[in-house]
This record gives sequence, C-alpha cells and structure tokens, in this order.
Amino acid sequence: MCGRYTLHAHPDVVALLFGLSEVPAYQPRFNIAPASQVLIVRRDQERNVAAQVRWGLVPRWAKDPSIGARMNNARAETVAQKPSFREAYRKRRCLIPASGFYEWKAEGGRRQPYYVYPAGAELFAFAGLWERWQGPHLSLETCAIITTEANAKMAPVHERMPVIVSPADYPAWLTGGEVPLKPCADEAIGIRRVSRAVNNARVDHAGLVEPEAG
Repeated sequence: MCGRYTLHAHPDVVALLFGLSEVPAYQPRFNIAPASQVLIVRRDQERNVAAQVRWGLVPRWAKDPSIGARMNNARAETVAQKPSFREAYRKRRCLIPASGFYEWKAEGGRRQPYYVYPAGAELFAFAGLWERWQGPHLSLETCAIITTEANAKMAPVHERMPVIVSPADYPAWLTGGEVPLKPCADEAIGIRRVSRAVNNARVDHAGLVEPEAG
C-alpha cells in the first residue's frame, strides 16, 4: 500500500519532467496523507495538464463521497476488473509526481517508518487513476495510487509499493496503452529509516525525510 508520500520538488522541475506548460501553485509537502489535495498529471486534448485533486477515489456511481476514505490505493492485480476502479483504469489515468514515500515495518512491537526515494532521479511518477464525482451540492475530483508487490529491495520493509512509471512509459500510460504494472527495478530506489514523527499526519517539515538520528 501507499499511505503517505512527499512532494517538495520545485514546480519548474515538475513542469519539465512531465511536459507541462504550467503547474498549479503548491507548497512543499513532506507528509502527504489521504484526503489531502494532491498534484496529478493527466491527458487533456492531446497535451499533459496538471491539476489538484483529493486523494481517495470516489467512483462516479457512488451515492456518498465518503467511500473515498477506503479508496486511496488500487491493487494492480485487480484494478482492471474491480468495479470501483475499472472505468477509471480504461478512461481516466494519471501520473502522481512524488519526491518519495513512506512505509512502515513492525520492529520491536512498534511501527517503524522508512522513507523510499528515487535513486538517481528527481521524482517518482506513481501510476494513478482519477475520477470526477457530481452530487446534488458538491463536485469532486479524486484520485488513487496503484500499488503492486514489492521489489526485492523494498520487501524487507513492506510487501507492497506504488507502481512507479518510467519516463518512457508516460505517454502510453496517460493515453490508455499497455504498461506493465510491476515493481520498479531495485536500483531505482533508495531506502532509509526515519523518525517516528512522521506517524503524526499533522507533522509536516523537511526533517521528516532525514535519516533517523542515533
């Protein structure tokens, strides 16, 4: 799964890497949690565009948007068949820029966070889905992150990880093409143990991604 991530790259870097003419203003974030407004990249009229949407996908057919609280992640193994995600998988894909993500490992009876970051790259691009939901008095755009089994480097920390799309596959993913939803190469990621301060979703500062002291 993926329950927290970061995005602190300059908007100009995001624009360059994803071929965007403009990027909505955003603040550097070091502890992005579900239900937050997050940046996505999607295809619109033959060009890539960026938008801010809520993390936690609400299917178009949902009667109540609260279902989004359970739809932060979509499993790669079932995303094409599961009713909550299959239409978005066919028609509304996106990329979710991330500077890194957190995952937790059980150690000594406690959950120890680890930070996973790009090794030799500026950003990750998570495979994502987006939806537009319309209620009587509320309109929402939402998203979910697609996850897959962990690669060998990630597996000692957690059994799942986000699907990380390679730059060569950005066009195919955004236009509905066939892109393998598999773990990235071991050498594409770095992992370090970080402070438990990240466990509190209200804590958000650059020190969270630094190696744990001691």
